Amino acid sequence: MNALSVRTKLTAWYGGLFLLAGLVLVVINYLLVQSRLPDPARMALTTVGSADLTYGVPAQTVPASGVAVRLLSGSLDEYRSSTLSTLVVGSAIALVSTAALAVLFGWLMAGRALRPLHDITSAARRLEAGKLDRRINLEGPPDELKELADTFDGMLDRLAESFDSQKRFVANASHELRTPLAVQRTLVEVAMAAPEVPPELRKLGTHLLHTNERSERMIEGLLVLARTDRGLTSRTPVHLDEVVAAVVRATSAQAAAAGVKVETRLRPRVVAGDPVLLERLATNLLVNAITYNASGGWVYVEVRGDPALEVRNSGPVVPPEAVPTLFEPFRRVGSERTGDTRNAGLGLSIVRSVAQAHGGYAEAQPGRRGGLTVTVRLPPS
Repeated sequence: MNALSVRTKLTAWYGGLFLLAGLVLVVINYLLVQSRLPDPARMALTTVGSADLTYGVPAQTVPASGVAVRLLSGSLDEYRSSTLSTLVVGSAIALVSTAALAVLFGWLMAGRALRPLHDITSAARRLEAGKLDRRINLEGPPDELKELADTFDGMLDRLAESFDSQKRFVANASHELRTPLAVQRTLVEVAMAAPEVPPELRKLGTHLLHTNERSERMIEGLLVLARTDRGLTSRTPVHLDEVVAAVVRATSAQAAAAGVKVETRLRPRVVAGDPVLLERLATNLLVNAITYNASGGWVYVEVRGDPALEVRNSGPVVPPEAVPTLFEPFRRVGSERTGDTRNAGLGLSIVRSVAQAHGGYAEAQPGRRGGLTVTVRLPPS
């Protein structure tokens, strides 16, 4: 059962209080009018008696005067009842009419009074980590609603500053870490190039190079996340099908080495965005689908007309409750992926971040017989 909105409740209170006040006013008016109307019997007796004295009616006509008193009293009583009935009916009609108007004006006034709250709610719904530039900027007298809106704007300012500081830290730290990692890789490669290097040391150098490569991929992923979280500064028309086709060709050697068959269905679709980021999105999806697969498995890539990019793959069974965590940084599912050094754990996080930067979203569903289906929906150009 849906709860009543605040506007409906305020309107009900306005209308109910007005109806109660009007009812009290009608009762008071009725009692005042009733008390001011004369008693019919007494007024008839007084009127007939005054007429007898004025016109000198003989004493033997007193019975006739009694009949006149009763007739006049009945007429006055009927007049009194008619007056009070007319008063009650007219007051009831006026009360119902004005109550309906009160409900209407109460609905309008409640909507006007609650408009700042709707603005605050709309601003909160539009908020994203990369779009904290929206403000309410409520104009009006310094009342409680303006104080609430200003407090909300101040909270958004602090949040935006905090997010910007965090993004700058990630970007700066990633840039600073890339240089020493490049130096380390160069030193290891130079040391391994010497002919007198023993096999044990060469094996250790190979392991260090793999570790160094994984660290570089992770830092590159953090840079992409920091970039996409800030949003896009410019957009250009991008042929999504051509980008995906190029990524499929680039990953064909990796798929062949893993024994995975890749099938595609690419319809021509154009989206507005950054071609480099969209290529990274498609690359992450393809690499994940190939890496977390089984020998002899398959990957199906489709560009639909939504426009949307969908990548389905075979592979280990993914628990449905674990699917939402796949889009979190450094999260993997299953014992095969825990501690896996093949990827940095940022693949789907980057996919979601790039999709959101383009005004779209990414979602995943586990396959019926294992594997995963990831769908990225993007707004058309």
